[in-house]
Amino acid sequence: MIKNKNLHGFHLSRRSALAVSAAALFAFAAPAPSFAEDKSIKVGIMAGEEEDIWRVVASEAAKKGLKIETITFNDYTQPNEALERGELDANAFQHQPYLDNQIKQHGYHIVRVGYTGVWPIGLYTKKYKSVAEIPEGAVIGVPNDPSNEGRALRVLQNEGLIKLKDDTGILATVADVTDNPKKIEIKELDAGIVGRSIDDLDAGIVNTDWALKSGLSPAERIAQEPIADNPYRNFIAVKDENKDADWVKTLVSSYQNETVKTEFDKVYKGTGLSAY
Repeated sequence: MIKNKNLHGFHLSRRSALAVSAAALFAFAAPAPSFAEDKSIKVGIMAGEEEDIWRVVASEAAKKGLKIETITFNDYTQPNEALERGELDANAFQHQPYLDNQIKQHGYHIVRVGYTGVWPIGLYTKKYKSVAEIPEGAVIGVPNDPSNEGRALRVLQNEGLIKLKDDTGILATVADVTDNPKKIEIKELDAGIVGRSIDDLDAGIVNTDWALKSGLSPAERIAQEPIADNPYRNFIAVKDENKDADWVKTLVSSYQNETVKTEFDKVYKGTGLSAY
């Protein structure tokens, strides 16, 4: 009886050891969440094509335990204010020159955490086939926000239509124009209005996303800014206090992957380029 009891104890001991080993193996193999499973954030984006992109981003994030609710905007002035006030956890719509100017004007505590795409700004027209055809006294529309206006004026300078002061930075304005041989009238308009006003203009400098929204095609683009070393790559931004948070890393990785890139290329048809 003692022998059987000892044998029974041996079996119990062995089963316990196997159970402990199996539990340890399971614990090693199971993926550990980077944060609580119910983590939910709000991300501000532009209405339109970006909604298609961010549906895929949200799907990728959900696989990692992060729920994304997108909040759409129709102009560039609101997303940073909403982020600063805490109404958003992140936004994704702007490039560094724009954010730098916003911080200078409003004192925002917002930082870049991961690049998304770049949309080369272009000169569009429905009246002419080339820059050389643009006549004297032509009216050309440009975005009126500081960073995009400077960007637009540089396109006009690159094409020989105007000349800017030698020491002009990226925030050039019409006041920095020193030479205008064709006496072009530069009309400052909201970035979202330039493309929609193209029929009333001789030409207009239009951001690619707004060109798509305005129904403009690449065939109507007669000039474009250089892509190499382009400082106008868009990115995901958050409050400075959150830049090292785990959910931010998950958010960025949920955008920067091949699945999202495939959707990006499908939606923008080559007019925008992934920038990471």
